[in-house]
Amino acid sequence: MDSSASLRHYLNDNSGPLILDGGLATELEAQGIKLQGDPLWSSRLLHTDPQAIKDAHYRFLLSGADVITTATYQASVSGFINHLDVSCERARELLMSGVHLAKETVERFVSETLPTGRRRPLVAGSVGPYGAFLLDGSEYTGAYAEKMSVEDFKVWHRPQIEGLAAAGADFMAFETIPSLKEAQALVDLLREFPDVKAWLSFSCKDGRCISDGSLFSEAVQTVIRSQQLVAVGVNCCPPALLQPLLDSAAALRTDTSWVVYPNSGEEWNSEHGWKTSQTASELIPKLSHTWMKQGAALIGGCCRIGPAEIAELRRELKGSISTAE
Repeated sequence: MDSSASLRHYLNDNSGPLILDGGLATELEAQGIKLQGDPLWSSRLLHTDPQAIKDAHYRFLLSGADVITTATYQASVSGFINHLDVSCERARELLMSGVHLAKETVERFVSETLPTGRRRPLVAGSVGPYGAFLLDGSEYTGAYAEKMSVEDFKVWHRPQIEGLAAAGADFMAFETIPSLKEAQALVDLLREFPDVKAWLSFSCKDGRCISDGSLFSEAVQTVIRSQQLVAVGVNCCPPALLQPLLDSAAALRTDTSWVVYPNSGEEWNSEHGWKTSQTASELIPKLSHTWMKQGAALIGGCCRIGPAEIAELRRELKGSISTAE
């Protein structure tokens, strides 16, 4: 069974939602690695400390994740060339290594640890928005889209998708997309890779709109026509926003599943980082049953959500870390 067929099978096997991992950068920082302010974020470790990435992936697998996402959210061929002073060929190798590290970790987990009844984990190739490259928090506003065309976005994203697909990612995760224009570009670009499946998740500013102010329902309607998207949804927003967002577009969802992986509810500031609050990540397990009833087939966490929270989510939805049910 090929990887895209495996994903379709998992989504239709009636054993409940796939559990996604949490914030990879969050887990790396929890281990004492400084990422704040780095223009490459966790993707720098593809060059400097690949073992740290594999270890973080492994901790999420041990905690019950069915899907791990590559350390490539903030990775780009241009970014590696600019910030690491490497050749184009080496930059592409680094991008592809994100997939290789994740797949090697899955192989280790399967051979050493995979409990009976657990699905074989899949690898999602993380593709962040253009705003992630800008390092100014604009993936939460989408303001940059006003100065870019659909073709500009396609030119930017093409090397990343090509590299992750060539490296063998099971599917793509287009993450934290803040604008309708960039989402349309990604869906258009996906047609150049007919064997590639993906999910696309938006960043949203409230319970009705994505970050650029477009209605979430309009954004879903724009992208859901793609036969290559296995899921559409939301990531990196407060957990409480998900129910109204999904409700607002409920009539549009047909064969496409929802994907949801919120952050802890804390606020991000590009200068100071995450603003600590009492908003607790335990909201995710608590609300996950509602999202599942709304049609969410992939549920996990984003920033500030670590392995412990993913383990609790799996226990809430499956009853145990070790079983599929």
